This record gives sequence, structure tokens and C-alpha cells, in this order.
Amino acid sequence: MVNRMILNETSYFGFGAINKIVDELKANNLKKVLVTTDKDLIRFGVATKVTKLLEEAKVDYEIFDELKPNPTVKNVQDGVAACKKAAADCIVAIGGGSTIDTSKAIAIIMTNPEFEDVRSLEGVANTKHKCLPIIAVTTTSGTAAEVTINYVITDEEKQRKFVCADPHDIPIVAIVDPDMSMGMPKGLCASTGMDALVHAVEGYITKGAWEMTDMMHLKAIEIIGRSLRAAVAGDPKAREEMALGQYIAGMGFSNVGLGIVHSMAHPLSAVYDIPHGKACAMMLTAVLQYNAPATGSKYREIARAMGVDGVDTMSEAEYREAAIEAIQKLADDVEIPKSLAEAGVKEEDIEFLAQSAFADVCTPGNPRDTSVEDIKMIYRSIL
Repeated sequence: MVNRMILNETSYFGFGAINKIVDELKANNLKKVLVTTDKDLIRFGVATKVTKLLEEAKVDYEIFDELKPNPTVKNVQDGVAACKKAAADCIVAIGGGSTIDTSKAIAIIMTNPEFEDVRSLEGVANTKHKCLPIIAVTTTSGTAAEVTINYVITDEEKQRKFVCADPHDIPIVAIVDPDMSMGMPKGLCASTGMDALVHAVEGYITKGAWEMTDMMHLKAIEIIGRSLRAAVAGDPKAREEMALGQYIAGMGFSNVGLGIVHSMAHPLSAVYDIPHGKACAMMLTAVLQYNAPATGSKYREIARAMGVDGVDTMSEAEYREAAIEAIQKLADDVEIPKSLAEAGVKEEDIEFLAQSAFADVCTPGNPRDTSVEDIKMIYRSIL
């Protein structure tokens, strides 16, 4: 069996990492920047930390700030139009997964215009050219979009999300500066942090997992398990650790895929506009219960990474339950809702949700082969 690893070219970590942006623009001979972000990050002075650096260095830039939490086909098309109008030769994406995902789609279409309909990028698109250079500046600690080959777009007409996986879309530079995440409100820190944990856990148990990605995912689980509570409380050191933990998880899952936590979260976001991280966090332990019979001894190592003592003396049933309990305790401590109904999910929509989840690109990677009926059962278990 041949295992493939794709990583981004350059990453900078730590407080002050954004100061490397201008150096990287110059090193790559990039002259005109399209800054992609959202209005809140401008209003609260987060994105302006970067634009100030560009102004001081006399780097020409324009801003596209019409981004949504669950980016749509129209978002992408509007961004392409803005990029063309600006005559930009690169993108500096400032935000969480939604901003960076939108930027990947924009950048791919700029160099592969035959995909301008956006929907044809679903799955593994046969793009021919590397995307317009992206410098990705993450402001959350969850998606790891700055280091992955994946992005997710919402098709509002069909009320579905579709996943795109393309080695040509990976940012040339990732900026993981914890200062950019210090303004995250408590709820966003919790949901994006749990999303990072989902990436690590699903990446560890997916069918495509292997030794190198196992190493990454277990370390990510360890870092997130010990840091998320304090990060939600606003501790700067913990937010720095979460920035690293989510990045490590991203390096892993980007190369081996995910499972039905993500498959089931995608339609929740598409239909009810539930933020992606929150949807994933709500589904996690219910899916872990379902997947347990197909995971061998892996839950023992998850429990160990989550800080559970005495796992080596536990039976299989005990360490599986211990792993799930430790994860649920973390979710409870950071106030992730347990009930889908609380988020507006309706019983009459479960058939559509399950059909959409079953058709999702993440489903084949799930460690346990599943069915539409199984997925409906999982949804109903936490309705």
C-alpha cells in the first residue's frame, strides 16, 4: 500500500508570526494582495493588524469582506469577481475555516477558470494548475484550513454542503499567530476547539489512518484535551497550545480523511446554518459510541491521550467507555449543547439529513461501514 503525505510549504508559529507576512510576499515576488476576511474581523481590529503591516510596507492591497460563516457558491463567485477586479496576484486570507475555504475556491478558479461554476470542484476535481498563492492567517483554533487540501462550500439551492479535496489549493504559507485568536469569544473558541478534536479523533480511527498520521492525531488529542478548557477561559498560553494542536490535527486528517461525524455535521450546517464546529461537536460522542466495535484498541490510546489513568488495566469495554466519557466531559465543560432539537433540528428533516450525510464524501472513510438507517438512528439518539 502506498500512503501519500501532502503538507504546506511554510508555516510560522507563535505570537508575532504575522510579522512574517510581508517577508513572504517579497520572497515570492507578490505585488498585489486581495485580503479576504469578514466585516467583524475588520470592525474588531483583528484583520487590521495585518492590513496595517501591508500599509507600512507599502504593499498594494484591496479587501473582500463579504464572507459568511458557511460560505456559499455565490460567496466564491463574488470573491472571484473581486479578485479579478483587483488584478491580485495573491490572497491573504484572514479568518477561520470559512474565510480560508472561500479563499481556496477563489484561488483555484483564478488559475483554473473552467471550474467557475464552483459546483464542479466537488470531490477530487481534475484541476491542472496550482491555485493563486495564498497566505492563510488563522483567527480560530479548529479547522486547520491553513494546512489542509480540503475546503467545504454550501450549495444553498440544494441545501447541502460539498467537500472539495485538491492538492493544488494548499496555502503556500500558514500563519499560526495566537494573538489573532485572542479576541475569539468563548463560544467560538469552544466550538472550533472541539472541531479540532473531532479532526484528530476521526483522523485517528478513519480507514486510511497509518503510523505517521496516528502520531500526529494522538499528539493533537493530547494537546487539545489538556488545553481547550483554559483556552475557552481566555488563557493566552492555552490559546497558543490550541493553535498548535489544531494545526497538527490538520496535517494528519488532510492526508487520510475523516468519517461520519463530519458527514452528519455538513447537512446540519447546510439546512440549519449551525456553525460547522458546533455541529461536529454535537455529533462526536454519539458517533464514537456507534463506531466503537470497528476501532480495535484505538479508543485505549484516545483515552490515554485524553489523560485517563489506568487504561492498560482496563478491559476493551472499559477503555472505550472511558475515552467517550472523557471527550463528553470536555464537551460539557466547554458548554457544547447535547440536543439537536436545541439547535432547531426537526424530526421531519431527519430523512433528508441522513440521505445527505450518507452521500457525503467523508462517509467512506468511517471505520464502520454504515447505512442511511444507521445514520438516522444516530441523529435520533441525540435529537
